[in-house]
Amino acid sequence: MPQKLYKILITLAIIGIFLALPVFWNAYSAENNLEIAFLDVGQGDASLIKTPFGQNILIDGGADYKVVNELEKILPWWDRTIDLMILTHSHNDHVAGLIFVLERYNVEKIFYTGVVHSAPAYLEWLKIIKAKNIPLIIMDRPQKINFGDDCFFDVIYPRQSLLGKSVSNLNNSSIVAELDCANKTVLFTGDAEIEVEEELIKAGVLNEVEILKVGHHGSNTSSHQEFLELVNPEKAIISAGKDNKFGHPSLRIIKRLERLGTEILRTDTDGTIRF
Repeated sequence: MPQKLYKILITLAIIGIFLALPVFWNAYSAENNLEIAFLDVGQGDASLIKTPFGQNILIDGGADYKVVNELEKILPWWDRTIDLMILTHSHNDHVAGLIFVLERYNVEKIFYTGVVHSAPAYLEWLKIIKAKNIPLIIMDRPQKINFGDDCFFDVIYPRQSLLGKSVSNLNNSSIVAELDCANKTVLFTGDAEIEVEEELIKAGVLNEVEILKVGHHGSNTSSHQEFLELVNPEKAIISAGKDNKFGHPSLRIIKRLERLGTEILRTDTDGTIRF
């Protein structure tokens, strides 16, 4: 190789290393932080948690490929692992996008309730999981899932096994869990409706939280007054599609949150919301 060409290649390599250093430094620094992103997936639900211990946790995946587009904006190109995938319940706007995630990412473990549902997207999701031999763990009782020191999920619903059962309202089969991590508290509610909220109130398991992922896209079937007063969130996240046909979020729920002094953030107006 001519000496001049050799010097040019060495120079380009050195420049490439210096350009790449900030990217790797930012990724390394982020490992010590908690990051939560409520992803803009249109009319659906998807949340990504990056723990201080380096785990990627995905809760729901929306209705289509949008979830992958949003993940690629947040996760670096070399990070293709979802350490834990959680399906709160099997409605299409929560499960269908997870099919695309399974195709693009290495998923280590999955939580779900095992409820019976015959929707094509749900059945396809289960089929891919079986083909990939991914551990599938049933959430059938209240329990704590540890991610590291002082970082855990407190699963508070369902309070009994739904494995193999058919339910009349799939929203009320939603996994509800509080994340306690890095001195932050976040309540994820899936689409759980008032009946579940009342059961949790009766069980005495609700705490004040800093962030509430508002149930059922801000519909008035969820988030009744006593529930909101007990969790008393500083910030409320509503995941909904712009101009959706369901009229989500409900103005009644917006007003309830405003009266509590809660800051309201919405994916339909704010896009992906990151903390």
